[in-house]
Amino acid sequence: MELKLINDQGQAASSVVVSDALFGRDFNEALVHQVVTAYMANSRSANRAQLTRAEVKHTTKRPWRQKGTGRARAGMSSSPIWRGGGRTFPNSPDENYSQKLNKKVFRAGISSILSELARQGRLSVVDAFTVDSPKTKVLAEKIKGLGLDKSILIITDELDENLYLSSRNLPNVLVLETTQADPVSLVRFSSVLLTKSAVKQFEEMYA
Repeated sequence: MELKLINDQGQAASSVVVSDALFGRDFNEALVHQVVTAYMANSRSANRAQLTRAEVKHTTKRPWRQKGTGRARAGMSSSPIWRGGGRTFPNSPDENYSQKLNKKVFRAGISSILSELARQGRLSVVDAFTVDSPKTKVLAEKIKGLGLDKSILIITDELDENLYLSSRNLPNVLVLETTQADPVSLVRFSSVLLTKSAVKQFEEMYA
């Protein structure tokens, strides 16, 4: 199949032949959901520590005597059913949230996302994308000239330092290398801009 190759004004100058296996795959919503969920879970870190009834600081004295009060028996105030007591199944800092994802499933998910972006017209290809100086204003004007003034993900084969520095102050712009592209970023941004070299790298990695 072919994707349109745009110029600096955002107009279709020519086309580039790409792999059908990578950019012409049928959209599988369940597969994409699995890949995105697993990626987010694998990047999650356990940062909550809760206490069991053995770890909370409470006296071991009985709150009241066993019989004669008319109330239910109570052993100690560290019981999980008491306010301020320990948790029955507490979260721990070493909790593992990772999900196993086969390489074939991940490749298929990335291919499905790229194919759907191409079908929706949210995927564009340029010969190269660089800026002469690390200026945010220069990059913002260049993106606006392409007609992609909304949120945009720029993927290049090799990260240019000027391009990276220019994009840091733009909240709706993210610049990544091909090897750093992830399913969450591909789904989140309204437009994805690839260089021709990045397209070749994608085909080598996932096709």
